[in-house]
Amino acid sequence: MRNEGQDNGTGIFQHPVWVSILALTAAIVWGWAYPLIKMGFEEFRIGPSMTGSKMLFAGIRFTVSGIIILAAAKIAGRSFHIKPQAADHEKESHRVWDVAAFVLIFSLLNTTLHYTFFYIGLSYSQGARAAILNSMSVFTVVILACIFFKSDRMTLRKALGVIIGITGILTLNGDALVGEASHYRPGEMFGDLMIILNALCSAFASLMTRGLARRTDVFVGTGYSLAIGGILTIVPGIMMGGTLPRITPWGMTILMLLVAISTIGFTLYNRLLATNPVGRIAIYNSLIPVVGAVSSCWCLGEPFYRKYVIAGTLAATGIYLINKGQTDKSGK
Repeated sequence: MRNEGQDNGTGIFQHPVWVSILALTAAIVWGWAYPLIKMGFEEFRIGPSMTGSKMLFAGIRFTVSGIIILAAAKIAGRSFHIKPQAADHEKESHRVWDVAAFVLIFSLLNTTLHYTFFYIGLSYSQGARAAILNSMSVFTVVILACIFFKSDRMTLRKALGVIIGITGILTLNGDALVGEASHYRPGEMFGDLMIILNALCSAFASLMTRGLARRTDVFVGTGYSLAIGGILTIVPGIMMGGTLPRITPWGMTILMLLVAISTIGFTLYNRLLATNPVGRIAIYNSLIPVVGAVSSCWCLGEPFYRKYVIAGTLAATGIYLINKGQTDKSGK
């Protein structure tokens, strides 16, 4: 099976130096989303029990981001047409429905469910904990890729990386494992569960990114997925009585920063996945939990526990081991 994550793109998205710079940029900006979301909750006066308001907040962010990406794609002259190789032997109507259904499912996983779980979980869990728990998605991608793609074989290096990474996650939650549940704040275990579900949605969406790039221009597909996913988050949020209780200039600034993070992060990451081997790009995700944990402790005044260093180091080591073999084979 061919590597479905690649296309014929050229330019800076395949130049080794620029690939590193762009992948680092995506990882770093995503790491900063953790404290900004919690700061947004506080500024907009969105409490832990206000699920509808959290969904509305998230939906606005991604809808605006998707519209910006689609507008930029239109101005840049990107193709909004379906790629013919996506369904060579199908009728035009079948191809349209295939792509529409795929984008809808991708939008639900990559945006609606992914970030509904994320926003709910983050309001209960500390930003540093959530950042490291979310790294579970990387290890899940490795396991699922070995199940669904013949080209991705489970190797000893990958298995070792998964074990080390999961050990890091267990280290983070060691209190619960030894019965010291009293260390948890009310609702924190529920928050952890939501972050884990978010990570699983992210993992499945990462696998689907390969298929998205085969069906349409990846910039356009990313814009559609964010805009549609955002709308599908706003609607139930409003139906659940969601509002933004307080709107301030600082709150809108935080929201626009989150929009920028989504726009930059998803555009760069999805494009890099479409033009490079997945392992060569995914290795940079090891920075996300580290940046998220440090920025949360710095911006939110959260206590910095020694286990965050241990868990973050183990998670980063696991991700590195999983991808090192693929990076070595690339010759880069």
